[in-house]
Amino acid sequence: MRIAMIGTGYVGLVSGACFSEFGVEVTCVDKDEGKIARLSNGEVPIFEPGLDNLLRANRAADRIRFTTDIEEAVDGADAVFVAVGTPSRHGDGHADLSYVFAAAEEIADALTGYAVVVTKSTVPVGTGRKVSEIIRARRPDAEFDIASNPEFLREGSAIGDFMRPDRVVVGVDSERAEQVMRSLYRPLFLIETPFVMTSLETAELTKYAANTFLATKITFINEMADLCEKLGADVHDIARGIGLDGRIGPKFLHPGPGYGGSCFPKDTEALVKLAQDAGAPSRIVEAVTAVNSSRKKAMAGRIVDACGGNIDGKTIAVLGVTFKPNTDDMRASPSLDIIPQLQKAGATVRAFDPQGMNEAKTLLKDVEWCESAYDAIDGADALTIVTEWNEFRSLDLERVSNLLKKPIVVDLRNIYDPREMESLGFDYFSIGRPRVNGAAPGNQ
Repeated sequence: MRIAMIGTGYVGLVSGACFSEFGVEVTCVDKDEGKIARLSNGEVPIFEPGLDNLLRANRAADRIRFTTDIEEAVDGADAVFVAVGTPSRHGDGHADLSYVFAAAEEIADALTGYAVVVTKSTVPVGTGRKVSEIIRARRPDAEFDIASNPEFLREGSAIGDFMRPDRVVVGVDSERAEQVMRSLYRPLFLIETPFVMTSLETAELTKYAANTFLATKITFINEMADLCEKLGADVHDIARGIGLDGRIGPKFLHPGPGYGGSCFPKDTEALVKLAQDAGAPSRIVEAVTAVNSSRKKAMAGRIVDACGGNIDGKTIAVLGVTFKPNTDDMRASPSLDIIPQLQKAGATVRAFDPQGMNEAKTLLKDVEWCESAYDAIDGADALTIVTEWNEFRSLDLERVSNLLKKPIVVDLRNIYDPREMESLGFDYFSIGRPRVNGAAPGNQ
């Protein structure tokens, strides 16, 4: 089978690579000539574990190609996937569908035979119908069907998520389109992957519902963490106590500085607007977005409190700036709120991240970027852990203590044990856990 993948961002590139691993002939299209040149030369523009090896193997097998010519890609394709960006529209939170609709126009002009046009991007309900209208208006003679196939990839483990998914959701209106989609995903039938075959509208809304529910779990446990700090309870024990309930489950019950990334922030905002426009406002999701936004802004205050209420003239070491580990993605990262507020309070910020610093340098000004975690810690008045990269989980704590001016650690990801840290002489602050000696910042 042959497919065209319109867009070589995170979703398009990972999906294209994984489909090629399934044995499908994939042509990826992008308007960015520089990006296409880099991909054609074997360079991978994003960091995702295993993606470089997957692309290298399938380029060698001639199962994946890259081009700026959409006509070349669409000609003879069984399916054309739209995997372009749908960022929040500036000023109102609605999803910006201009890239999707522009792609639909170009696909219409390029179709040469029957193809299923598949929205892979996260799009509001009704987008698939609008794409169909655009194509039909430009090409009344075109033979095509529309499908919705939302992705559920987690940055940092996307290849495994594609190859061994919890489920595959496909929205179609015809048996012919369903057969094409089932054929593309045939390798997953061998591992008995559940398939949810449904309508276009249901598939489109399923993506938003999934991301919003996960964002709600994160926000809930963060609020429970705040309550734990007031009452002397331990949020990790609470998370385990409720997570062992099969109706709830343990995933996404990890307290921290708030969710970020390319999906949760924009998708929760988009669902709020979608629900309001439909006359069925989602009060829960409205609260989730508001609580998460305020939480990220409040994290700098915790660091200030841990330092005695004043960081003017002090140096703060920040480990991790990406929104999560195993990615270089800075979109909506808590660090984008935390670091500027530390600087506004008069602190000098020294930071290190294993993969995200190149992007972060364009977003965060006047930060001292360091070569290693220990380089960032050396001479700092306090250490803050913002992103839980594995290499930060096993720091040489004796060395950390010797490098810091004061042994203050603010762990926004709870990767260390409070008793161990305080036994080593650290003034240690975490999220939602009782301090061994003294009150947590939330209680001061």
